[in-house]
Amino acid sequence: MLFNSIAFLIFLPVVFILYWGLFKRSLKLQNIFLLIASYLFYGWWDYRFLALIIASTLVDFYIGRLLHHTRKQIHRKTLLSLSLIFNLGLLGFLKYYNFFIESWINSWANIGIEMHISSLNIILPVGISFYTFQTLSYTIDVYRRKIEPTSNFINFSVFVAFFPQLVAGPIERAKHLLPQFSKKRIFIEERGISGIHLILWGLFKKIVIADSCAIYVNAIFNNYQNMNSATLLLGAVYFAFQIYGDFSGYSDIAIGTGRLFGFDLMRNFNFPYFSRNIAEFWRRWHISLSTWFRDYLYIPLGGSRGSKWQQVRNVFIIFLVSGFWHGANWTFVIWGGLHALFFIPLLLGEQNRKHLNQVAENKILPSFLELMQMLSTFGLTSFAWIFFRADSLTDAANFIKRIFTDLRFELQYLSIERYNVEMLLIIGIFVLLEWFHRNLEHPFIGSYKWVKIVAAILMLLTLGVYSDQKEFIYFQF
Repeated sequence: MLFNSIAFLIFLPVVFILYWGLFKRSLKLQNIFLLIASYLFYGWWDYRFLALIIASTLVDFYIGRLLHHTRKQIHRKTLLSLSLIFNLGLLGFLKYYNFFIESWINSWANIGIEMHISSLNIILPVGISFYTFQTLSYTIDVYRRKIEPTSNFINFSVFVAFFPQLVAGPIERAKHLLPQFSKKRIFIEERGISGIHLILWGLFKKIVIADSCAIYVNAIFNNYQNMNSATLLLGAVYFAFQIYGDFSGYSDIAIGTGRLFGFDLMRNFNFPYFSRNIAEFWRRWHISLSTWFRDYLYIPLGGSRGSKWQQVRNVFIIFLVSGFWHGANWTFVIWGGLHALFFIPLLLGEQNRKHLNQVAENKILPSFLELMQMLSTFGLTSFAWIFFRADSLTDAANFIKRIFTDLRFELQYLSIERYNVEMLLIIGIFVLLEWFHRNLEHPFIGSYKWVKIVAAILMLLTLGVYSDQKEFIYFQF
């Protein structure tokens, strides 16, 4: 079920009314109802996928219980290994089987040997990368004795399947979210209103920014062979705003929806395009995933301890794995590798922990240096996004090649779609809104609140009429 669909527009208020009306007197009934609603929400795409999420829930619930009661370390390691093998094995098969088979065939074909291995018609279950990492974090934390395992199967099941963040995050930790299912929840009007504001802002990002940019991105990337340098650069910038509006918009809707039901979900984006270097960008972009890799991969590898060579190795591993997590295509691996290359100079120069505060803190405008830092960081991320968006390495390479060879800078893009100038104006307004509210959660706070809310609703209604309910980009991951 899409957040930007009529089905969800009906689903959300019905679930909200029943949750706070019919079931508010019983925490247990509220959780059971949330679980049923979450399974309905997830099964809306394909009810067969429910078997996978239920299987993952069962495995990690019982392994968590066994880990708690097992004292011998070798037995505990065996139990943890079973969880890792089951979850990562299932994820790996469904997501990467065809990729490895095709890569194997192509590698032999390059030296003239034909291989005949059949690929499978596998449908990737929506959100499997997200809920797999969420259940794994639970098992690993129980193994490390950082948390106590729950004995309540319903609570654990709804923790895994909680519908606001099930499909595309944020990837919650059991330590943060799981205890919230055991506490009595009271509807607080102020938090409910802030949740609605976040949902509205998330829909604005998705429909007005991301889906509008998608029209131009698709036109440019699908016809890049006929585009000049200016058009291709604009296409990369449009995609940077498309993926940001799409993914951060989903996260905002998820967090806002969680608040409507009395839950606090972690922040997943913190104005990443105002970052002054790549390290700051990754502290602000997809925070739940970057901290997951930090805690469960980077630190166990040694993190920033050890020699410079070991630190560089760890950085490359975490970024390459992060790239591969995003999809079964070498383009994502290269995207991750590029970010590692961008990050390494900061690590070697001990600049990776710089800029922990918000840019231009307590100032209206950034300094010239800060402006240049933000523009250069945005330029690097936009360049890397080309690989993320391209269908293949060949397309990405040719796209970039044309940027540096077809040096015509006329406004060719104006002939691609209507309302190009208006789209640039909307992006400009969006950037200004984020800039002047970068110390707040969203723009619907402070001065002229209702003016901004009404304007956003009018734009949503205007552009929503022409929206074809595009899926969120991260559904494919």
